[in-house]
Amino acid sequence: MMNTGLEIEEASTATVKSSINPEHGSHHSNHGGIGMDQTNVAAFIGHGVEFKGIITYQGNVRIDGQLDGEVHANGTLYLGEQAVLTGKITAQAVISKGHITGDITTQDKVQLLAPAVLDGSILTPSLFMEEGVTFNGTIEMPASSPNR
Repeated sequence: MMNTGLEIEEASTATVKSSINPEHGSHHSNHGGIGMDQTNVAAFIGHGVEFKGIITYQGNVRIDGQLDGEVHANGTLYLGEQAVLTGKITAQAVISKGHITGDITTQDKVQLLAPAVLDGSILTPSLFMEEGVTFNGTIEMPASSPNR
């Protein structure tokens, strides 16, 4: 399969804060796409669930529902095609096929997979954007760290 996406990579010095490690978890099946295979999901918000507030987790988070607020995770945040997130995201990495209205800050990477929609800013050292993604906003990629 030919890759027709946009890929940009550089080093980062961003940090992520997180404080809660939930007792429950969920393994959700892969809906296709690069990096959408989540094996150690610490939290899951399913399709049809609406949540308002701040989510803070140690580990990976999967959202297929609707969230209005903030997500802080020291792992990867996965958003499925049905996900609608309005707010601020701070995570190690974000992999999205859903609709985000807000700002994303990651330590490692952002992957936007079709049919993802992002209306907001991205601050990340590495960005992958597939053909078919809708992006309206700004991208800031920190310069390489002198320690690398």
